[in-house]
Amino acid sequence: MKKKEHSVNIPTIEEVENEQKRLRHRAVYQRTLRGTIAVLLVVAAISVLVATLWMPVLQIYGSSMSPTLEPGQIVVSVKNRQLKTGEVAAFWQGNKLLIKRVIAGPGQWVDIDANGVVTVDGETLDEPYLNEVSPGNCDIELPHQVAESHWFFMGDNRETSVDSRTASIGDISEDQIEGQIVFRIWPLKEAGRINAVNR
Repeated sequence: MKKKEHSVNIPTIEEVENEQKRLRHRAVYQRTLRGTIAVLLVVAAISVLVATLWMPVLQIYGSSMSPTLEPGQIVVSVKNRQLKTGEVAAFWQGNKLLIKRVIAGPGQWVDIDANGVVTVDGETLDEPYLNEVSPGNCDIELPHQVAESHWFFMGDNRETSVDSRTASIGDISEDQIEGQIVFRIWPLKEAGRINAVNR
């Protein structure tokens, strides 16, 4: 009985070299892919950490800060509890994060006349960020002295904003302050610094 013959294909040197190149290329690709994924994960983790701890990104809801900030816009805040009057800041009221403008700081006297004109320590505020003045919803006793370690906030849309003019919100303590709103990032055509009128 004849023995079956098996044919063995011996690869050429060129085929062996091509296969080695392919395997090397695959190993390099896999290392690069793993490295890229690791870098992206680290960058994402750092971004989340920065956004949470130092520069929270916030979306505007409601029109209480119109025309400075409109609904749907996205802003960046910087952790800062030592605010100056004229700056825009975010603060916690219960479980809600509100964004308003600092009108007066600790110990200052605030008065609002029947037309809505605001004075701080007897000086009328220059408020170029307003479309119109209005006394709005005000049920606190005026003139009002801001408590120590507190700030007095008002929205730029004075007619509709609910803010420190109401006893339900009142002066805002340092512990309630989330940070200063410094930059608008959306929409892109309106991206830029948030106007603060420091006095």
